[in-house]
Amino acid sequence: MSSPDTPVADAALIENHRRLTSYVGGHDDPSDPADVRAMQMVLRIEKADPPDRTDLLEAGARAVALLCLDDRSAGDGPWAPELDVWCDARIRKIARRARGAHWVAAQEVWGVTATQGSAQARAFVPGRIGDVDRRISRLQIGGTEVDGALPTQAPEHGVVLWINPELDMSVGKTAAQVGHAAMLVVRLLSVADTARWRADECPLAVRVADVARWRELLGADAAGRAVAVRDAGFTEIAPGSVTVIAEVR
Repeated sequence: MSSPDTPVADAALIENHRRLTSYVGGHDDPSDPADVRAMQMVLRIEKADPPDRTDLLEAGARAVALLCLDDRSAGDGPWAPELDVWCDARIRKIARRARGAHWVAAQEVWGVTATQGSAQARAFVPGRIGDVDRRISRLQIGGTEVDGALPTQAPEHGVVLWINPELDMSVGKTAAQVGHAAMLVVRLLSVADTARWRADECPLAVRVADVARWRELLGADAAGRAVAVRDAGFTEIAPGSVTVIAEVR
């Protein structure tokens, strides 16, 4: 992925790369459910003009990556403490939907919005579930289904997030999973490659694998050539399920 035009990585990028390549997570949940940490995501789904499914998932994944690689997430940046605490805990994401005035209001809450084709999604700085801004907490978690079949053919080059063909996940659940994969894929990128990826606004493709391709991807994950998302099983699917595998072509 490197080229002579790769931007020089600054201190913030180096710190964000270090966090995404070294975090372990998985600590026990706090005794008070309100203290659980999560990243909220909002998918823009207008009733009269809903987005394409692939565009929406790619926008969600890019929003997560852009937030995690934002200068404000590093060093003395205002978002850094929350990213540090969140990455030390279980990596939870909660996807919601918004339209109209509620989508506009969500833009006022700390986060990053990504636009992909017909779709927009916003990822928010993670924090305590008990402290979620009212402009976000009032948004519905369900009702994220949109039309469109995911493609199976991937581009020849770049970041590809492959969805497990054997799991039945809602669009909201899938958005959270590809968002996690967009964080994990940095483990396959050098600092220089990550700087270029961020400068290009984290382009990526979301695809659904066929059974044969999925088997190959599981092998690539085991060999360290790809990286898999293994779900904790809090919603929709069994614990330990591999939901998405990220690769860099």
